[in-house]
Amino acid sequence: MNQEYIIPNAWSIIEEGWKPSQVESSESLFSIGNGAMGQRANFEEKYTGATFQGSYVAGVYYPDKTRVGWWKNGYPEYFSKVLNAPNFIGIDVFIDGEELDLATVQEVTDYRRELNMKEGWYERSFTAHLSQEKAINVVARRFMSLEIDELAVINYQVTAVKGAIRISFQPYIDAGITNEDTNWDDAFWEVEELVSEEHQALVLSRTNKTNFYVGTFMQSELIKNGEHVQYAEHFDKNDTIIRHKAACDIAQGESVTLRKYAGYTSSLNHEHFELFPAAKSVLQKATELGYESLLKLQADSWAQIWAMADITIDGDLKAQQGIRFNIFQLNQTYLGKDSRLNIGPKGFTGEKYGGSTYWDTEAYCIPFYMATKDQQVARNLLRYRYEQLDKAVENAGKLGFSSGAALYPMVTMNGEESHNEWEITFEEIHRNGAMVFAIYNYVRYTGDYSYIPEMGLEVMIAIAKFWHQRATFSQRANKYMILGVTGPNEYENNVNNNWYTNYLAKWCINYTVDNINKVKDGHKSDYDRIIAKTNLTDSEITAWLDVANNMYEPFDEELGIYLQQDGFLDKEIISVNDLSPVYRPINQKWSWDRILRSCYIKQADVLQGFYFFEDHFTKEQLEKHFDFYEPLTVHESSLSPCVHSIQAAKLDRMDQAYEFYLRTSRLDLDDYNKEVEEGCHITSMAGTWMSIVEGFGGLKIIDNKPSFTTKLPEQWNGFSFKINFRNQILDVQVTKTGAQVTLEGKHAQEIILNDEHITLQPQMVNA
Repeated sequence: MNQEYIIPNAWSIIEEGWKPSQVESSESLFSIGNGAMGQRANFEEKYTGATFQGSYVAGVYYPDKTRVGWWKNGYPEYFSKVLNAPNFIGIDVFIDGEELDLATVQEVTDYRRELNMKEGWYERSFTAHLSQEKAINVVARRFMSLEIDELAVINYQVTAVKGAIRISFQPYIDAGITNEDTNWDDAFWEVEELVSEEHQALVLSRTNKTNFYVGTFMQSELIKNGEHVQYAEHFDKNDTIIRHKAACDIAQGESVTLRKYAGYTSSLNHEHFELFPAAKSVLQKATELGYESLLKLQADSWAQIWAMADITIDGDLKAQQGIRFNIFQLNQTYLGKDSRLNIGPKGFTGEKYGGSTYWDTEAYCIPFYMATKDQQVARNLLRYRYEQLDKAVENAGKLGFSSGAALYPMVTMNGEESHNEWEITFEEIHRNGAMVFAIYNYVRYTGDYSYIPEMGLEVMIAIAKFWHQRATFSQRANKYMILGVTGPNEYENNVNNNWYTNYLAKWCINYTVDNINKVKDGHKSDYDRIIAKTNLTDSEITAWLDVANNMYEPFDEELGIYLQQDGFLDKEIISVNDLSPVYRPINQKWSWDRILRSCYIKQADVLQGFYFFEDHFTKEQLEKHFDFYEPLTVHESSLSPCVHSIQAAKLDRMDQAYEFYLRTSRLDLDDYNKEVEEGCHITSMAGTWMSIVEGFGGLKIIDNKPSFTTKLPEQWNGFSFKINFRNQILDVQVTKTGAQVTLEGKHAQEIILNDEHITLQPQMVNA
């Protein structure tokens, strides 16, 4: 761990004490969102210290032209980026004409931040000493409404602690915003219109190239000692900023509050000429409800989420805080309402990775959303890929593949590949297999087979076509090989026969053929439609199966393990434990050349295959591979600790499983990777949930029944979680004396609990 200033608390993230060096990290950790928009925890008032400003609107992006030193055929033309949107949180504050700025005031005391995860609000408070005779206390609370997801609310209260003061508030919207990570310093936004009327301000902006329109709006009210204060409307504006002004006098001990209702309307949901009327409608609804009612609605909305998604841990406060932080951020990022949206690795907490969709969604996030929400949410995530199938076929076509073969992008906003590193863009093709695995995972968990004939089989066929064309037949080995790839371990590029990729390709083909036959037998009209659309023939299927049945898998007989790729054992094999700490993390201390020549593994690779296909291998095989590969793994990917925690638990190595769990759950809170100021690792947070539910809870699906093999870390007195399995709720409680499961539903449910087959009746508890 690299920082330890977050105070352990079961339901809140808390920082105490003014330390400017922590500002950017805290801006990430205290971020808020509601699935439709989100923002870093930037200060409302002016701050001239180091800060990373960020506000984001879901689904709004810009195609930033790729910047590379050497262009290669097939290279993506742009890197799609979520845009830093117009800033609506700003409230400049003047005390007797002096601007409030924590970087320049005489002293800051009583500084505190709290992100209340139970009720869904963020609060910052402090006392600013402006002179020997003058000091104020500020309490600023804000939230993004789950109930009205175009609305955010800010309650900015100032109390005169020392001396009477004249206070001036200047709430504003700033549309002159740029991204920190632009390739060419392009102007991403054009401001179309600024309007001010009746204490309301509205700004219409349009993105260049993509032509998304966003209406940014605000309305403010002034409250002194609990009473609304009427003030004359004064405003200034230029080409990009619109600013209102309100002022009043307060005596020592008195308080005044600037309450700001603000947010975004987007052309994703409205015609661009309706954005201002839609904004006015939101503001009317907000002001009619009022701050207190909106705050209660927020708490009620989060209570509904927590009723299903919460995981309790008894006896370990830091572990409890960690898992709730992860669950909270996942729900702030994506709620499943809109199949056009997805889950970026940084969510609404930063710009790194462009805010785009990666294979993380299919491999890590879908299990969380399947189990903690209605299955329609996971179906929407699958629909997202189906609706981008044509683009995936286009992507493959640019690389020379034909006949409807599809290569899903490594990074995307609209289905088109937009990653900017050749060894990932062209070679990390295992992401294709994650698309099929997600369909398989969804069907086995939900029992909803209808997705496959309706949408899924088309995706699977296109991917099987790709694997068939991507494989190369080696006459020397009399086997099919997949050459020139990058596996999940991105510390190896352009290798031949990455075992995980080869195994996944073989499995994808076999699973696709099985489902072609199943749809043919049970869904004839869908089958006829799909065959006509894909031009699939029996001879093509036969050729696929030849590839699958004769796929090469690198294996070492002496060690009895699958090799990560050809030639892996030619490397100098040195355990991470024997690597000097001065070289860690190697991605920040070593040249890329040195990393590529080393044996060190960024994240689970062979072990990722053992995680996906655990029922294909024995526990003894898992143990042998874990013992070989984990000691070589540096865990410098946020996706690594969760997989290893799950597998360590299956091997009854509970100290190791717990250590990995704590690392994945507090990856950002304790800044293990020394980068939290860039944003939080949202998609890996779903892996944290998996560490408990699939690791310590041992959840598997066996013969269409949920199976739990529970393991309790020594540090815990107990833990509990719920899953929505096929529209019935299973409540799992694990303590030092055993485990029990309660069924909330209408029908009996068969389960397996620690190897015992049990039929649960609704509301019946079985130990």
